[in-house]
Amino acid sequence: MSTTTATRPDRQTRSARTAHRYQLDTSVRHLTPAERAVKGKAARAEVPLESHARFDPPADRPDPIALLQEQAETRVPELVPVRYGRMMVSPFSYFRGAALPMASDLAATPVSGLAVQACGDAHLSNFGVFGSAERRLVFDVNDFDETQPGPWEWDVKRLAASLEIAARGNGFPDKKRRAITMAAVARYRIAMRAFAGMTNLDVWYAIADLDVLRDVASGQLKARQRKAVDKGMSKARTRDSMQEVGKLTRMVDGQPKIISDPPLIVPIDQLMPDEMNRKSFESLLNELIAGYQRTLETDRRYLLEQYEYADMAHKVVGVGSVGTRCWIMLMIGRDEHDPLFLQVKEAQTSVLSRFVGASKYPNQGQRVVAGQRLMQASSDIFLGWQRNETGLEGRARDFYVRQLRDWKFSLDIEAMVPRGMRLYGELCGWTLARAHARSGDRIAIAAYLGASDAFDRAVADFAAAYAEQNERDYQELLGAVSAGRISAEQDV
Repeated sequence: MSTTTATRPDRQTRSARTAHRYQLDTSVRHLTPAERAVKGKAARAEVPLESHARFDPPADRPDPIALLQEQAETRVPELVPVRYGRMMVSPFSYFRGAALPMASDLAATPVSGLAVQACGDAHLSNFGVFGSAERRLVFDVNDFDETQPGPWEWDVKRLAASLEIAARGNGFPDKKRRAITMAAVARYRIAMRAFAGMTNLDVWYAIADLDVLRDVASGQLKARQRKAVDKGMSKARTRDSMQEVGKLTRMVDGQPKIISDPPLIVPIDQLMPDEMNRKSFESLLNELIAGYQRTLETDRRYLLEQYEYADMAHKVVGVGSVGTRCWIMLMIGRDEHDPLFLQVKEAQTSVLSRFVGASKYPNQGQRVVAGQRLMQASSDIFLGWQRNETGLEGRARDFYVRQLRDWKFSLDIEAMVPRGMRLYGELCGWTLARAHARSGDRIAIAAYLGASDAFDRAVADFAAAYAEQNERDYQELLGAVSAGRISAEQDV
């Protein structure tokens, strides 16, 4: 691993340990492209590319298990053991749930000072396929719970580390792991340099259309791999509200009702068996839906008004999100063959906030929605937000709303071979660069990165070092469960 250091990067590292408020720079419109490039090169002089190889945790590095326990304080207590149980499956599953510990670690690493709308949790499983409003299959970032303006480097390093950890889990040798991480970072760098030469509108309209990508990549795929891609694309097009109705509901007195599968799915009539309380809650729910509708565009609000509430249930999702409050809401349109499943997911403070400053949005659901719309090329047509002032627990909570499934599909990371993971990593790298180019100063970032592979090599070094740290933290989690420090319940 490279250990190149310099006085100025050390100063950047020290200052990064305390919260620094990052804001998107809209003043770039007042600068020429040449002036923006000068800004990027000046940042490189302050923070050399080689400095990004460093991962040197301080002696007082926060205990990762303590950070996870801190997060658990605002989550549903009976679901916290499920979260730990899912994180225990493998070092990669631990990594997926450990966004806060890694954000804490990244806050002590060098940064260029060039801000973007950061994902905050840009690991490779938070990219995937879904349907655009134009009914095209697209590939994009698909998780924005932690999104906040911040350093673009942090997203790149989390992506690279996730590839290194996943590749280790799949048993890939050292050279192939390094080739995978370097290829993903190189694709980010090359894509950013390409976006730097585009017009604002061209960047905004750039999209990873799966049909186009499949044609472009077909020459690099074997016949078996092309067949698997085609099968996955066909499967994605069947993943919608109609399929979810078949999986998650049963007919009761001629009406579809959500099936109970505690603790993962608990319908509202089980959470509130008293009919009077349930009716009161459903009345409140109608008010919340009306408030959420006001966050939609006029045409989409009109469409949603054609659906009526049918049923609701609490649902456990993901790895890192386990324990946050998440509801699924069944809406019915013209008849039972016209369903709409909405997911109402709690939005808590971003894990980045203590390191990059508080969000400018008072509603955390609005923070998620604003970040998603800024980073994604095409967002869910029902994406909106709302605040529940009382809720089931008598306290205010923020939520964002989206469709439960809309042609959503994720690749099986554990089944990937080295070549497949490398191509997937490159696609993630391009996609992340496009997302960052929409909000950050793409010309300055491109100038900072330069044409050489110095940044690629540095981040590959960082990813390898962080994978070792992640393994140690994973073992700490197992030890904490074994010692009874925390309780875990495995549901998979």
